[in-house]
Amino acid sequence: MRERVFDLLLWLLLCVPVLLKSDPNDGGSWFQVAVGVVVLAGCVAVSRRWPLVPLAATVAASLPATLELFTPSYSLALIAFGYLAGRRQEHTRAALWLFGAIAVTGLALTWATRTSLGQWFTLLLALALAVVAPWLIGRYVRQYDRLVRSGWDLADRMEREQAAAADRERLRERSRIAGDMHDSLGHDLALIAIRAGALEVSPELGPDQQRAAGELRRAAADATARLRDIIGVLREEDEAAPTSPPGETVEELTSRARASGLAVTLVTTPVPTLPGMSGLALHRVVQEGLTNAAKHAPGSAVSVAVVQDATEVRAEVISGPGTPTDSRSGSGAGPGSGSGASKSSGSGSGDASKSSGSGGKGLVGLDERVRLAGGTLTHRPTEDGGFALTAVLPRKAPAPLPAAPTSARELDRARREVRKDLARAIWIPLALLAALGLLMAGVALWTQSQSYLEPDDYARMRLGQSLTSITESTDDWPEHPLDAAPHVAPPEPAGMDECRYYRSTLLAAIPVYRLCFVDGHLAAKAEVP
Repeated sequence: MRERVFDLLLWLLLCVPVLLKSDPNDGGSWFQVAVGVVVLAGCVAVSRRWPLVPLAATVAASLPATLELFTPSYSLALIAFGYLAGRRQEHTRAALWLFGAIAVTGLALTWATRTSLGQWFTLLLALALAVVAPWLIGRYVRQYDRLVRSGWDLADRMEREQAAAADRERLRERSRIAGDMHDSLGHDLALIAIRAGALEVSPELGPDQQRAAGELRRAAADATARLRDIIGVLREEDEAAPTSPPGETVEELTSRARASGLAVTLVTTPVPTLPGMSGLALHRVVQEGLTNAAKHAPGSAVSVAVVQDATEVRAEVISGPGTPTDSRSGSGAGPGSGSGASKSSGSGSGDASKSSGSGGKGLVGLDERVRLAGGTLTHRPTEDGGFALTAVLPRKAPAPLPAAPTSARELDRARREVRKDLARAIWIPLALLAALGLLMAGVALWTQSQSYLEPDDYARMRLGQSLTSITESTDDWPEHPLDAAPHVAPPEPAGMDECRYYRSTLLAAIPVYRLCFVDGHLAAKAEVP
């Protein structure tokens, strides 16, 4: 509805010059008024779907009135439809072709009607000022509106992305918490299983107590398996390792493992304290190494060494080969091994690379955590059948890289496009005017050269000579005289049939030579000052 009201008001506005300049009282006719009103109505009706059609129709209605294009009846329509074409049209190539076609059509009409090139230059000037300049302004407004819409779209997109990022971060944090639950509880359950396994084979307990200890060991193993399955559902396939703090030092971790029955030796004391991600990764490396030893090498001695220098810290957890248990201990007290399988010392720590974490992903997650801290992780079997886990961590973790401001770059690119369109809207009309001025100057010089009469040729002319003999005796006779006498020229002699004016110099308008003829013979000649 709003668009229809706008089109109706535009049509009424454009009809005002037609009614004022085409009515019978101003030298027009009611037929011209009717044609103009109908043409403008059709132009407004199709201007939204075909923006260049109204512009071409208005030019076609203006050219029959004057070859100079700028008419009182349709001048406002030219400006309005030029602006709307730039405002509504997506591409510019068709408009450029139309402007070129108008210029060529004006030149052809000038040649066909035998009028001077001055009218064609006026047409080009009117085309540049009344059509091209409004079209460029419309293009600028279109690009500016696109920039504003892009800004709002980007702002809305950024809000949605921020909300989605917040949701992802909440889910990721829940996954981290779940991972830490698995890591810490799995470690504790592994220690419980070790203690229960030791009680299960203790000769100081009776059969009932040993059976109860075995049930406790199997319950711990089943709880670890269920915990692994539950946490495995929460963790994503490509999720980074959890990064929440464990809440204890490496000394406390090894002491707790030693109190649970694991033969742990802390080679380096005190253990150096690392800030941020490096400290969390160091704790996680030691915890993972102890958990793997409890699962896959029960009864073996474990050595933990942490060595530092000026730039990095090297942590190494080495476990010996596992010790097989009797048939009553099932899987050898390792909670990660289930409740019914038996593990021999031959498989011991050699399977640690496939162990720990959720379904064998412990070392993968640990490697990710160490990588995020800026370090490297390696693991290998030892010569005696044990397993070594080594991490090299920087003392100062690298700062995270900032996220690439994609939306800001897009908005900046849109701003640059608008600035370019504004620059084009300014320099293109100026360039057209400059080119038109140079063209007019060149044509003027050429025209002057065609009406230039050499002073020597003028001096040799004698009264009574025929025009034919004068042209034949002159080597470079001008092709045509001036269109009219200079406005400061004195009155022509009486009784002359024709007087012609020729330039005496190429660049100056005056003085000029005046040649007057009677019956085709030179009757008077003078230099008009």
